[in-house]
Parts: sequence; structure tokens; C-alpha cells
Amino acid sequence: MSIMTAQGRRRSIHIGGFRHGNPIPNACRIGGLVMSGVILGRNPGDGSMPESLEVQCANVFAHMQATVEAAGGSTDDIIKVTVWLQDRAQRGPLNVEWLKMFPDEHSRPARHSMQMDMAGGALVQCDFTAVIDERE
Repeated sequence: MSIMTAQGRRRSIHIGGFRHGNPIPNACRIGGLVMSGVILGRNPGDGSMPESLEVQCANVFAHMQATVEAAGGSTDDIIKVTVWLQDRAQRGPLNVEWLKMFPDEHSRPARHSMQMDMAGGALVQCDFTAVIDERE
């Protein structure tokens, strides 16, 4: 995991084991604001797409945590998560991982879930916004 250095205020965030096929970073940070690109549930390393929603959800949350940490923060810094599901009625596995990452009902990010047709066997994807105290 690493933060790429940049000439200006904007810094691209890249993590190992999960990268986009297009020439875009996993996330971008300006000051304390971090916004991710789309995070899919691909397996780390080989990039294959698991068949089960449960495994895809676990991978999505692991990639989200790795991304915010590579940006210099933690999951406590995430303030909004948007989730797209192939079948919005199948939120059970999503909620399992949500409660693991955000167990305190008084300290959870906002979340919005929507249904969307996805290609390549994807059953879930998300993006997030985080605000990290500038400690550098």
C-alpha cells in the first residue's frame, strides 16, 4: 500500500492486491478529503471475481479498509459509503460486513444502497468518502 507523491495538492492512492484495469488510482486525496473510485469484490492478488455475494462483500470491505489506510486514515475516518448491489433485496451479506467494520451504532458512516446491473460477475461494489485529520 502506498500514497503516490504528486506535484500538487492532489495525491493518488494505490493499494496492492487490488487495482483498476483503467489508469486510475484506488482513491484520491486532497488535504484531509479522500474519495475512492469504485471498489469491487475481486479476490486480492489474482483479481478473479468470486461467485458468492458473501465473499465479494468481505473483499469489498477489506479493499475499502486497505484504501483508507493507504491514504493515511482508518475506517473511523469514513463518513459516507455508497453501495450498488445486483439485487438490492440481498443486503444480508452486506450488513454482516458492515457491522463487523462499524460495530458502534453511534459511530457509523452514512450509507446508501442502490440496485444496478453489473458486468463481469460483480454482485456488489461501493465507493466511499473519508475525512482524515492532516497529520503530515
